[in-house]
Amino acid sequence: MSLIVSTNVIIPDDEIQLSAIRAQGAGGQNVNKVSSAIHLRFDIPSSSLPDFYKGRLINSKDSRINKEGVLIIKAQKFRTQEKNREDALNRLRSLIQAVGVIQKTRRPTKPSRNSQKKRMDKKTQRSQIKANRGKVQC
Repeated sequence: MSLIVSTNVIIPDDEIQLSAIRAQGAGGQNVNKVSSAIHLRFDIPSSSLPDFYKGRLINSKDSRINKEGVLIIKAQKFRTQEKNREDALNRLRSLIQAVGVIQKTRRPTKPSRNSQKKRMDKKTQRSQIKANRGKVQC
């Protein structure tokens, strides 16, 4: 079974390394006995991802990607190994999908001439109100 990222991007299982490790934190005696956390390693440069995804992933400022281009995800949210494996794969999928989204370029807007005129008229009107609050001169 392979990881389906989108309709045209599929990652084979042999490119994803999953290993079970002992989880940290609370859990009582169970933590010391059972290896329920999952350590996922994904080598980006040697993967079958399209070059577009590879470049965007490696250039991203994600602390989980080391200098060799290996993505490391540690999943230990759940008590069972199966749920942690599923969580790690979902996090990998969402990371790759997020990299694939292209942001629209921002085009700065200009206020219309009418809105500029209204603004200036309101400023003039407000300044007249404030000027009339002063002492009356005879």
